[in-house]
Amino acid sequence: MRNNKKSETIIPPQTIGIIGGGQLGRMMAIAAKTMGYNVIVLDPTENCPTAQVSDEHIVATYDDMDAIKQLTEKSDVVTYEFENVDLAAASFIEAAGKLPQGAFALEVTQNREREKTLMKDAGLPVAPFAIVKNGEDVKKALKHIPLPAVIKTCRGGYDGKGQLKITTDDDVQRAIEFADSGDTFILEQWIQFDQEISVVFTRATDGKITYFPLAENVHKEHILYETIAPARVSERVQKKAYEAAKVIAESLEVVGTFAIEMFVSGEIIFINEMAPRPHNSGHYTIESCNVSQFAQHIRAICQIPLVEIEQLKRARMINVLGENMEKALRALTEMPEANVHFYGKKEAKAKRKMGHVTFVANDEKTLEHYRSAYEEETK
Repeated sequence: MRNNKKSETIIPPQTIGIIGGGQLGRMMAIAAKTMGYNVIVLDPTENCPTAQVSDEHIVATYDDMDAIKQLTEKSDVVTYEFENVDLAAASFIEAAGKLPQGAFALEVTQNREREKTLMKDAGLPVAPFAIVKNGEDVKKALKHIPLPAVIKTCRGGYDGKGQLKITTDDDVQRAIEFADSGDTFILEQWIQFDQEISVVFTRATDGKITYFPLAENVHKEHILYETIAPARVSERVQKKAYEAAKVIAESLEVVGTFAIEMFVSGEIIFINEMAPRPHNSGHYTIESCNVSQFAQHIRAICQIPLVEIEQLKRARMINVLGENMEKALRALTEMPEANVHFYGKKEAKAKRKMGHVTFVANDEKTLEHYRSAYEEETK
């Protein structure tokens, strides 16, 4: 799967290139700058969040090969903050020996069909699914997959976009019309779950894996609202989650920080989706752990030994969406226990992630008190 992988350590003040200028790239860049690296970001948006904390900004689209070549030449190692990186660009950087994460994990996670097939072939627990390309395929699949079900585009889509839940006969008709739009879709059984969790881990080039505490995720309108760490699950569930993550990490030859979302039903887990980079549900690690998911990612891609992870305090992380900006600012000025992060995005739009707030404490009672006070502030 891999080729031309460099073996030498990248040390400060060498240069890290980042594809993508959003909040994840920003927090990667902050971690890298703290360690003394130079940072170049490639992103089409002027003054994007990552550019604000980087040394240089190449303003170009992600598939602009001239810009990709420039980024590769100027960087000693390259990483990315999202999975929809142009595969030709990723393959070019990998061939130059500067993309330790490789193109394969991108290739798989960009396509839900490949992602789910890899999990199934590895013997991992996934919801029953079928690949459908038109309305007739939907009708056939629903003979074997009971309602409720969900149909999703195989490529793209996030925060609930590009998908449709199927519960009623009317929903079935909408799903048929959805599938007749000329794309490829995955139709899968809707899992009735007790909790959603995510495993955030980092794998080094030598295969060593460090796992952050399991995160428990609460969504509102398909967008992650709150992360609770550690997740309130049994040791048995935790063991199953880490074992599944290890299988995926080794199957994809992961390098860097990676996240896997899972559903928990009783003591059973079902793997949902993967992200080949740091994840929203891992933001709590900045204040809660002895090393953040971003710093650990930088260490992995630069081939610096990974830190053994320790959670110093329990955590609650709450996303700040566009409609909550002023309320979050009030929490910043009135709640000293609130660790408020704003991403430097120019325009606050409804449902757009503008920042996050993390509370940490030694016990759950204190955390719940902080969270309740914050909710009072943000009603």
